[in-house]
Amino acid sequence: MQSKKFLLLTWMLITLIASVTMAQHSGTGNGKINGLIKDSVSGAPLEYATITLLEKTSGKVITGNTSNSAGRFTLSGIVSGHYRLVIEYMGYRSYVMEDVFVNSNANITIPVVHLYQSSKALAAVTVTGQTKLIDNRTDKMIYNAEKDLTSQGGVAADILRKVPQVSVDVDGNVQLAGNGSIRFLINGRPSTAFGSSIADVLQSIPASQIKSIEVITNPGARYDAQGLGGIINIILKQSTTRGVNGSVSLTTGTRVENGSFNFAARSGNFGINTFISGNTRLAVTTPSSSSRHSSDSTGSSLLNQDGSGRFKRHGIESGIGFDWTLQKKNVITGSFNYNQFGNNNLSNLHQQQTLRDLTGATIFEQQIVSNSGNSYKFHNIDASLDYKRTFAKEDQELEISVNSSFGHSRTLAHNEQFMLPNDSLLYGVSNINPGKENETQIAIDYTQPFTQKVLLGTGGKITFLDINSDAAVQSLHTGLKEYQYDGALSNNLNYHQKVYALYAELSFPVAHLFDVKMGSRYERTETTSFYSNAPGQAAAPGYNTLVPSIYFSRKIGDKQLLKLSYSKRIERPDYGDLNPFINTSDPKNITAGNPYLKPEIGQRVELGYSVDIANIGSLMATAFYRHNGQDIQPFVKYYTDLQVGDSIYHNVSVSSRENIGTEKNTGLNLFADLHLSSKLGFRTNVFMFHRHIINEIDKGNDRSSFNYRINMNATYQILKDLAGEFFGNFNSARNEVQGKYPSFTTYNIAVRKQFWNKKGSLAFVAVNPFNEYVNQRLVLDGPNFTQTSLRKIPFRSFGLNFTWKFGLLEVKKERETDNSDLNMAP
Repeated sequence: MQSKKFLLLTWMLITLIASVTMAQHSGTGNGKINGLIKDSVSGAPLEYATITLLEKTSGKVITGNTSNSAGRFTLSGIVSGHYRLVIEYMGYRSYVMEDVFVNSNANITIPVVHLYQSSKALAAVTVTGQTKLIDNRTDKMIYNAEKDLTSQGGVAADILRKVPQVSVDVDGNVQLAGNGSIRFLINGRPSTAFGSSIADVLQSIPASQIKSIEVITNPGARYDAQGLGGIINIILKQSTTRGVNGSVSLTTGTRVENGSFNFAARSGNFGINTFISGNTRLAVTTPSSSSRHSSDSTGSSLLNQDGSGRFKRHGIESGIGFDWTLQKKNVITGSFNYNQFGNNNLSNLHQQQTLRDLTGATIFEQQIVSNSGNSYKFHNIDASLDYKRTFAKEDQELEISVNSSFGHSRTLAHNEQFMLPNDSLLYGVSNINPGKENETQIAIDYTQPFTQKVLLGTGGKITFLDINSDAAVQSLHTGLKEYQYDGALSNNLNYHQKVYALYAELSFPVAHLFDVKMGSRYERTETTSFYSNAPGQAAAPGYNTLVPSIYFSRKIGDKQLLKLSYSKRIERPDYGDLNPFINTSDPKNITAGNPYLKPEIGQRVELGYSVDIANIGSLMATAFYRHNGQDIQPFVKYYTDLQVGDSIYHNVSVSSRENIGTEKNTGLNLFADLHLSSKLGFRTNVFMFHRHIINEIDKGNDRSSFNYRINMNATYQILKDLAGEFFGNFNSARNEVQGKYPSFTTYNIAVRKQFWNKKGSLAFVAVNPFNEYVNQRLVLDGPNFTQTSLRKIPFRSFGLNFTWKFGLLEVKKERETDNSDLNMAP
């Protein structure tokens, strides 16, 4: 039934596209003007340059556009006639073509336009532009976070909640198009920080540090195949403007405190940028309760828990980078970053265990107080060096890059349990778990244009991943009343993975109907591992993965884009999932790794449509279908008796990651960004999908569910330098293979005042001001057990953010030359 609904929605979408297309093209010409805009010194493409076409005699504006990230632009729907073409860019001299003749059926490509920077010295200039909130491109979507008001003073997770197809739960866990398997990048590069705790990283990057977020749901052949949900690339702020400039951002609040400092300097062909930012999530107390009912052939068991935990986290990120252009065609860039993250949690629980026989009579009852705590610390160094060579032939490029990330982690955990009413110590365990994770990638990419619109991209990459971990566990010896080393629970591992990759992709037009980008990526994965307490050290055979991808896109005029794409992806289980270490910090709720996990394979088809509606705004619709085989999900099993080493644990649940079977998702995303007046703006996003899970572990217990997410954002320019904004978000309950994860509602209110000629601003942000807690009720059920739990998470907060931008732009004076002659040169 859901598939029929999806087909109906898709058909309605296609019909709408056809109707809009026919309406917009009625009575217009078919002439087109194409062009490319570059900086005259560096040869770099200029994005967001303004192109205006005017009637030659009357000066009336006929049409206009802006250049894309590659510096390219297209003006279409032009009737026959003589025109004046004007190209403008902030800080550069305008370029004018006084007489451009267009035939109504002609497709004209003007010579490359090289803009020269203005000869004037611009002192303390603040550059502002009307960058679109969402930039929808052929293979990715860009969310321009700098335009976001309510996220000021927040963190990366707060911005991600506003991105179409992305959802973030109350704990900071992220899903893209309903899938949590995401490849996270920072400035286009991987980091070992994401391999340790994605939630910690996203909760520790201040929103003021983020320029934009790129979302790639169907990555092409050039990208790594890892990550079923796709890729999220967080672009941090850095300036490419000449001179000295920077910014400072400070936030104080009831739950979050953070700050960031950015500095950039550029002279001639050399530029340097540096930043440092930090975040503290202040300690909060979270009340919780749970109830688990289980049964077997002898009777039933009821475990009730009630208590609270006190949690806090922190993070620091810093980095320095440079770019150096040599003889216009050679660019060397490099970066060096240091990051540190951590969290701490202390909890106190009251547990009551009741056992009954088959008649319902109580045969055992026990009350326990459990005190536990854990702390996690991680720091890493990321380093990169890139060389890019351009050639005389347009779009011909060679790029060689080396990226390395070196991470160190340390986890401390302990638990003590006291029997009531005498407070006698009956259980104790503590562990220290240091680890190292090093990753290095060496890549080469080459692009060869055959014609202006036919490009071949090819390249290769080698990835080396090395992980070492050592968990030393001390257990309480009740007879001796002292802690001793526990070899059954202790574990050390050595994990080494190599991935060799080759790819090729070809971009070309099919007549004037649509553009195609198709490619394939081959990856060879080889893994060697040693787990000290695994039953056996079976060799892991290497395996080959071939991941094809294809994009069809059609630009309808200057304002509409239609896309159809397909990609195949893989999710390799990480060492944390594979490590057979058994965590008994809570002896009633044990967690363990699974060294027998297989890679998960996913395939995804996506149909998208976007349109810019003059001064009103933009609309975007995306429909998709995804199929995951060997689907990896958390899975809980209940044991009446479980032996670990020499110890036997009674009436316990064990949670691990399993290949549960097959998952199918069909969904639709609708996004609108509307400017209702010169002062009032409104945007909304609706994401809905149907999920069907075929359970191969607990056969017959398949799951089908409908999931959705709705958010809306309203902005109002109260005064010239005073703006207000409201953002509300609702995530429906999420159904997985064993249960129902809770829904989530949040809303933000923000007011920002600008001053110092808009170089300074002060923003007040309130999050859930009328609700102290977000209640999270979780329901799980599996073979022989059901479990419900409730957490009351403090979410209400108030914050004050101060931002100051500073700088002196010194633009080098160029030799006065006839700009039009240079730009018309072949």
